Amino acid sequence: MARPFKQQRDPQRTVRRPTTNFTKLVADSNAPPEPTQRLHKLLALAGLGSRRDMETLIASGRVTINGQTAMVGAGVTQHDIVRVDSRPLKLPFEAELPLVLLYHKPEGEIVSQDDPEGRATVFDKLPKVKHGKWIAIGRLDMNTSGLLIFTTSGDLANRFMHPRYEVEREYAVRIFGELTEGQMTQLAEGIELEDGPANFDSITAQGGEGANHWYQVVLREGRNREVRRLFEAFQLPVSRLMRVRFGPVNLPPRVKRGQMLKLEQKQVVDLLEWAGLEVPKAPLRQLTQREKDKATTVFMPKVRKQRMSVLDRVPREAADGNNKLYRGKSVGARAEGSKGPAIKKPGPKKSANRRVRQTSDLPAEAPKMQKKSDRNRGRG
Repeated sequence: MARPFKQQRDPQRTVRRPTTNFTKLVADSNAPPEPTQRLHKLLALAGLGSRRDMETLIASGRVTINGQTAMVGAGVTQHDIVRVDSRPLKLPFEAELPLVLLYHKPEGEIVSQDDPEGRATVFDKLPKVKHGKWIAIGRLDMNTSGLLIFTTSGDLANRFMHPRYEVEREYAVRIFGELTEGQMTQLAEGIELEDGPANFDSITAQGGEGANHWYQVVLREGRNREVRRLFEAFQLPVSRLMRVRFGPVNLPPRVKRGQMLKLEQKQVVDLLEWAGLEVPKAPLRQLTQREKDKATTVFMPKVRKQRMSVLDRVPREAADGNNKLYRGKSVGARAEGSKGPAIKKPGPKKSANRRVRQTSDLPAEAPKMQKKSDRNRGRG
């Protein structure tokens, strides 16, 4: 049977498809405008810093809204895409309850996120948070211990630290020596320091043993080493300094040195009300029994492993061609600035009493079996 010819498609012919009537959406002019919020306020709520810091961040040109550089005082909606350093950021349009963490800082740690000397910092022990970052409320120098507060709210941190609020700070001080009544009165009235006059709001003797004496002092500002400099003005060095209270927050006795405690939701609400900040309208999240037990438990933080910086890695050009790089560390790489041969990794040491195997230690070779024809040839 012959195959029928394939019909050619007529280019003039047009296929008609059933039409559907789509209604174009038109914005309702009577609808209320979408609410906007200040960008710097939302950035502060996200835990990136105080509102003033966020205004500086926006002015630097590092923040964009829908691809356009943001301006100070700009407003955003939930549909806007906000990026900080080209990274998208989720903004908390609905206020969430911030996190507050109490830490009993020991001596030997600094309150800084970046230290060129590589010393131990308090931020190495903080637990991770999904949104925002931890902000340290106030600072303590390396040789000072005691209460250190962390929060994810920039507004709450600013309410504690800004000088205009004059939040009280209470310290327990041990000095080598003893103050006279006149010196205590002078410290309460004020003395002149290098950066201006300073004084304690109150100073109380707490006794002591031998040459060491304890004092309880309260002041309303946080200048650098202010407590130590006030005592050193009378040639009385401070041998131990410990902060025991910051505003309405006291250092709990059960939080020992190096331990942390996370405040409960009700305690955080009370802290926001004390600061005069907006409390989220959403009801508090119901916690499970395990979360309730964990929230009231003092824990010892673990030091997080720090990722190696790109600048700290050994470049391939500096390593020997036969050696391999493993996670940025070179085995057998030449020392920096050295022109000598590559440094080899030392192997296991050989024992000095170890006896070297010699030829005489080898077993004697057994005589070979003679063939049967050779044995018969020797007879007769």
